[in-house]
Amino acid sequence: MRTADATATGGTTIEADPSVPTVRIVREFDAPRELVYRAHVDPELIARWLGPRSTDMRIETWDMRTGGEYRYTAVRDGEEIAHFYGSVHRVTENERIVQTFGFEEAPDAVSLDTLTLSDLPGGRARLEILSLVHDFAARDAMLASGMERGMNDGYAKLDALLAGLRPDA
Repeated sequence: MRTADATATGGTTIEADPSVPTVRIVREFDAPRELVYRAHVDPELIARWLGPRSTDMRIETWDMRTGGEYRYTAVRDGEEIAHFYGSVHRVTENERIVQTFGFEEAPDAVSLDTLTLSDLPGGRARLEILSLVHDFAARDAMLASGMERGMNDGYAKLDALLAGLRPDA
């Protein structure tokens, strides 16, 4: 599905499908799948890596289980700048998280996201996220929102966090 709308920076590939309003994100990590999963479901860990370097994430609710929900706020220099929320539809430990993703500042652009983790040789992991929105305008707004910078910054912070969590570190 590689298209002209694909970008790869910071080790993260972001692809926009020209025929379906989706965004596909792929990233590999030098850590086992179980640690990458843990960093996504543990509220103390997620707060340490999620989002751009210029922001802190204040986690209000982080219940990553089937039927759970989450809500967090991005804070820069003490000011709330963005608010996110969603419902967790299905969690398969160490393998998959299916959730909605909402952004209060763009309430009509809710996506359905499926995060899938797989093992790679050498104790590494591959993360894939497929985000589906209701139309191309919402998809294009998502891509233009600064998502790429936020993801690359966040995943760089996650790399450092995972290095410290590895049993062999």
